[in-house]
Amino acid sequence: MLSSCGRFVLQPPTYDLLTGRRPGLIMASGHTVLMRLVASAYSIAQKAGTIVRRVIAEGDLGIVEKTCATDLQTKADRLAQMSICSSLARKFPKLTIIGEEDLPFEEVDQELIEDGQWEEILQQPCPTQYSAIKEEDLVVWVDPLDGTKEYTEGLLDNVTVLIGIAYEGKAIAGVINQPYYNYQAGPDATLGRTIWGVLGLGAFGFQLKEAPAGKHIITTTRSHSNKLVTDCVTAMNPDDVLRVGGAGNKIIQLIEGKASAYVFASPGCKKWDTCAPEVILHAVGGKLTDIHGNALQYNKEVKHMNSAGVLATLRDYDYYASRVPQSVKNALVP
Repeated sequence: MLSSCGRFVLQPPTYDLLTGRRPGLIMASGHTVLMRLVASAYSIAQKAGTIVRRVIAEGDLGIVEKTCATDLQTKADRLAQMSICSSLARKFPKLTIIGEEDLPFEEVDQELIEDGQWEEILQQPCPTQYSAIKEEDLVVWVDPLDGTKEYTEGLLDNVTVLIGIAYEGKAIAGVINQPYYNYQAGPDATLGRTIWGVLGLGAFGFQLKEAPAGKHIITTTRSHSNKLVTDCVTAMNPDDVLRVGGAGNKIIQLIEGKASAYVFASPGCKKWDTCAPEVILHAVGGKLTDIHGNALQYNKEVKHMNSAGVLATLRDYDYYASRVPQSVKNALVP
């Protein structure tokens, strides 16, 4: 089942939250639906990352404005979404897939289809609470190119491909591909990496690092700021403020110790922006909510907008939540 998607390179894991993996886990020898889906999403996200790099290398971004000058769509957004949604739908026809781009019906070229799966994920144990999940019970949220505006401006380290998987309204598994990871290391550098995670299993593909103790480093929007955002960030008494693009990029800043909190006190980001990154953060003990502290919901009927903003931290969530001004809370209705 497709919704809002129209119709129509290998990174070994480097971080595991669990050390024993015995309680609450089953080995994936039977290849549960969830682990097969994550293994496929990993390969599909890598394919999308290749598409993103190819479009910019060809020189024609095909930029169109969707709602305003800061809300853009490129040829890479369109092709990557067609690749992701069509590849997933072929292998998992009963999924609900919700993508950012509203694309017309068209046949998808075979070269956009990715049939592979990441075998190392299939060797991982599946958390027992997810072992009996059926394909039709899952909702997949797709952002084919998170950080589009930055992509058009050459700020390539801001760009990610996001595939988030939800069950019973909760984000439970996710994949983040960074097409341009390592791009500043020189022309001979190997580009790209893929991070993935499953709640109850762990998060993989990066080295977990915490921000400096006692420092309040806030990451927030680069291109969608307003008075509410500024007031909320100021109330955190920050030592530094990092204004960057992409929700996926901001969560990576948290898990790699570059920022202490992700603060976005405004409507604007959508469920496809937060589903996959939320999983990665929660899998390593962090927390992501709206500005009021409410968990985000990801069932297929939910509104797409995160209308009450986003507050996320790897540690010390209560400190940041306690400093959100009441005026900001009053202005943002869940």
